[in-house]
Amino acid sequence: MGYKTIAKQLGEKLSSTENLNSTNVTMSKDTEVDMKDVELNDMDQEKQPMTGGAGNGDAGSPNGTEKNGSVKVKIPEETETKFTGLSKDELLRVAGTPGWVRTRWALLILFWLGWLGMLAGAVAIIVQAPRCKDLPAMNWWNYGPLYQIGDVQAFSESQNLKGVENKIDRLSQLKVKGLVIGPIHVAPLDNLVSLNFEAISSDAGNLEQFKGLITAAHKKSINVILDLTPNYLGSGPWFSNVSVTNVAERLKSALVFWLNQGVDGIQLSGVERVASVVPSLWADIRAIVQNGTEGKRRLLIGVTEKTSAVEVSELLNSTGVDLLLSGALRSKSMTATDRAQTVQQLLSSHNQTQLAWNIGDRKKGHLATLVGPDMVNFNQMLLLTLPGTPVFNYGDEIALADADTKSPKMLWDPADDEDTNGTAKEEKEQRLSCRSFFKTLSELRGKERSLQHGDYIPLFNSTSALAYLRQWDQSGRYIAAFNWGSDVVTIQLAHPNLPGKAVVQVSTDKVNLAPDSTVELSALELGPGQAVLLQFPYIS
Repeated sequence: MGYKTIAKQLGEKLSSTENLNSTNVTMSKDTEVDMKDVELNDMDQEKQPMTGGAGNGDAGSPNGTEKNGSVKVKIPEETETKFTGLSKDELLRVAGTPGWVRTRWALLILFWLGWLGMLAGAVAIIVQAPRCKDLPAMNWWNYGPLYQIGDVQAFSESQNLKGVENKIDRLSQLKVKGLVIGPIHVAPLDNLVSLNFEAISSDAGNLEQFKGLITAAHKKSINVILDLTPNYLGSGPWFSNVSVTNVAERLKSALVFWLNQGVDGIQLSGVERVASVVPSLWADIRAIVQNGTEGKRRLLIGVTEKTSAVEVSELLNSTGVDLLLSGALRSKSMTATDRAQTVQQLLSSHNQTQLAWNIGDRKKGHLATLVGPDMVNFNQMLLLTLPGTPVFNYGDEIALADADTKSPKMLWDPADDEDTNGTAKEEKEQRLSCRSFFKTLSELRGKERSLQHGDYIPLFNSTSALAYLRQWDQSGRYIAAFNWGSDVVTIQLAHPNLPGKAVVQVSTDKVNLAPDSTVELSALELGPGQAVLLQFPYIS
């Protein structure tokens, strides 16, 4: 091959190469233009909304609301990683490490040390705290007043035992603990032959009515005592000395009969006669009443005409009765000093659970007649605050007075009764006020330990005034003060157990000694015929 041929081939190759390069340059430029168009189109699409109206929709879109090429992308919300604790295997591995073992032992030791510390503290408090005084042995008749209904016919509108039953709710409001009923047995005046202890007089009712009364009273926690004084209408309660033995023998069988009917006690007048004439029979009578039952004890009440503290004390010892009603506080000639001495003498020889305090009774009459209507509240306070069992006659709570008989008709005031007569209305208000006073004192007597069985401490006494303190252990203390005189008296009360002041609880003088007011104990002023019950708390 010649040089020309070689040169020609080289020229063709160079020409092909140039054409190829020219084509590549042209394609490269076209490619660059196309890439720029793609980028511009992408930017235009990004500027377009993801959805549009129906008029601008793409024909290929089902709803015509989505741009061609647009994509909905849901970006997941960022969530915090929660600690779910250690697994069981991890816990077992960690629990066995020395650090956790020591920690558990330390906490266990701290727990038991704390528990032992609290136990020691509780024991120390119990040991150092003042011990409560043991309560004295008491019977049901020591917890509140007894209420005597000597004449059943005079007590209610129906004039029989059924009428008494109908008034049980009213009596329960007075917080009485026992009703002394009768005598109601058949006993014609001084007629020993016709005496029948086991039969109820037709004037009083019948046995079924009496049983109904007992049932109704027991439902209200009121006990029923039956007066079986043999010759209660005659001149002597046991007829004559010759007949005492006969009567006592008949009484023994009657006691068993009435106790089986459900009565809670027996009252007998003139006990000194039967106890002295036939002591063996009297011992049998006592045994039947006091020892013949299981559980709740039965009460044996004696009644005597004796008035001196010495004689009353001797009878308590010789007869062995549970309570003895007497005239120890009845004499109008007694001074405040005499009364204080009587109380002190009886308390020095007998436990207060053996003492009973009364002024009126079935034979002597009502409180208002014996002391005067203005002194009824005064004496109610005296009987309900002395250490012992207070005993009242029916109607004493409303200042019922005797007229031509020792058994006046009981007055009942309906709550809805409106009297048009001014005098009658005033009398009714006085009765209701007197009853409210009695009820307040009786409620205190039943719930306050100091008044129920507390110690009796004399604070002051003179010819006209008396004051004493009733206290029990850590219970609230009570001071009762009385002025029997016709002049104002200033009482100076001083005792290691007394504070400087006390609060008026109940008073007969609602003007100068209003309830809840505070008084100075160093100069307690009492008006004529006034009484006050003061209260102050226990001070350690």
